[in-house]
Amino acid sequence: MRYVARRLAHGVLILLAVSFLSFLLLQWAPGDFLAELRMNPRISSQTIDGLSQKYGLDRPLPLRYARWVRSALGGDMGFSFAYNGPVGPLLWTRARNTLLLTGSSTLIAWTLAMPLGIWTAASKDRWGDRAASAAASALLATPDILLFLLLLLLAVRTGWFPAGGMASAGFDDFGTWEKVKDLCAHIALPSLGLALVTMPILVRHIRAAMIEALESPFVRAARGHGIPHARLLWRYAVPAASNPLISLLGLSIAGMLSASAIVEVVLSWPGLGPLIVQSVLARDVYVVLAVVILSSAFLVVGNLIADLLLFASDPRIRVE
Repeated sequence: MRYVARRLAHGVLILLAVSFLSFLLLQWAPGDFLAELRMNPRISSQTIDGLSQKYGLDRPLPLRYARWVRSALGGDMGFSFAYNGPVGPLLWTRARNTLLLTGSSTLIAWTLAMPLGIWTAASKDRWGDRAASAAASALLATPDILLFLLLLLLAVRTGWFPAGGMASAGFDDFGTWEKVKDLCAHIALPSLGLALVTMPILVRHIRAAMIEALESPFVRAARGHGIPHARLLWRYAVPAASNPLISLLGLSIAGMLSASAIVEVVLSWPGLGPLIVQSVLARDVYVVLAVVILSSAFLVVGNLIADLLLFASDPRIRVE
């Protein structure tokens, strides 16, 4: 419990620091939501001052931050100028969609990367290893947005996948099985794109960890005792390489979240990505701040899950 409490305290401190710095930078950025209204000669300065008082933009920065913290603790996450309402209800549906996308992409990426990374490590410097390394390098060299545009072109030209959105027209009238199939059809392309972006990095890390484990003294000793290759690989090498891979799980969530913003915009997935783009263009600072904090919270939770898995798998951490 002390280990979990310490990690939770670290996560809370990180979120507080991110919220304060993000709030500071957004408030110091030139312009605000009322900037375009000020340039309109038909809107009087009295109206601008009234809106500034209504939204609290005339208050000192510490008071605005304290007001936002109270709102965040209440679940509202501030007030959206563009949508004229609390940010929280606007955010939760988008966050659920982003979590659904990143969760399915993480599952696909790790399901493909684990056996591929283990196989390339076991066949080091052979033709299969070289071919997989070349394919991973090609994917790493391809810009994310270009890959997502190619997937969009595939959907438009072939009609195999929906070209955007999360559900078809008349989704509410579908039966349960039809809803599941429609959702899977819409999520297939963006989740595949996110998995392809993340998978080359995962394969390289898994390969490096497995090679280090296979070349360790105890594995060489086990090989010298005549233990079969398959048992040596899965019973000894994979558990020995698990610690860096568990740590990599938390980092892969951060990579998924950063790439998901691009794929959501390109493939019209109704997640946090399009929301933050629209909010930046509208200078809706509290929506931008809420999305930043929520993304940071996802990263903190991912690292916490990785820490708990390390605690469960490594006796040395429990002793410490």
